[in-house]
Amino acid sequence: MLTLACQHLRTDSAPTREGLAAFALMRRQELDGFIDGLFGREEVVDLPERASRGLDVLSGMRAIFAAALHTARDETKAETDKDRETKLQHMREMTKNAEREMHAIVLSCKRARKRLLSALPSKKPSFH
Repeated sequence: MLTLACQHLRTDSAPTREGLAAFALMRRQELDGFIDGLFGREEVVDLPERASRGLDVLSGMRAIFAAALHTARDETKAETDKDRETKLQHMREMTKNAEREMHAIVLSCKRARKRLLSALPSKKPSFH
């Protein structure tokens, strides 16, 4: 069910290259899974405006997590423990924002579906 995808796993990541890389990879994969679950087998889905905006936001977050993963794995980049702790804190905050966007997307789709279903004529059996 789609609403289950809105719950990110809570993890304690150490401010190390490996910890940052693992955290960024997990979050990127979670966003990929949410999108895959939303679209299913469809290439294109007609979404409500709010859901579409939310997907744009999630797309940007996914790109940031992917860049953080790439940077964390690049051992030629010099970083201090303080730098890594700051990055980890930013990624944790971004995770909270991603959860809010995912929730908003799900609610937007739910409302749109409810409106669509209520607009369809219902066939009630006639009793004679």
